[in-house]
Amino acid sequence: MTLSRNLTRLLALGTLLLAGCGTLNSASESKPNLYQQLGGESGVEAIVYDMIVRIADDERVVERFHNVDIARFQQGLETYICSVSNGPCEYTGESMQVVHAGHNYTDTEFNTIVELLIEAMEAQEVPVAAQNRLLAQLAPDYSDIVYQ
Repeated sequence: MTLSRNLTRLLALGTLLLAGCGTLNSASESKPNLYQQLGGESGVEAIVYDMIVRIADDERVVERFHNVDIARFQQGLETYICSVSNGPCEYTGESMQVVHAGHNYTDTEFNTIVELLIEAMEAQEVPVAAQNRLLAQLAPDYSDIVYQ
């Protein structure tokens, strides 16, 4: 009887542990990734659209976009943000270095674009922690955009 009772307890403990692991896995799976925190596809699209509108209204950078194919820029930026935020997209465009080569962007222009991105995220009510995570993902691109 003691062996049977211990076996029953062991099986019950194992079942509880497995159930607990399932609960932990479900909790970690339900935690939204950065892409989800940005609002998924519609959120990223709204952020990029809002940022483009802000660029059009900002005299510090609007001239830089005078001859830019805005639809292509919009699609590329949406895909890029989706990709770096662990969304279902794969950015297959040219590298940031190639895209920005020869434009001689300044620190001020770069910082202005970052400021407008932050304003767009705030307008879409993206949590500050998610904003910071996205900015951290994009920060390494600085050296490919601003040449010193």
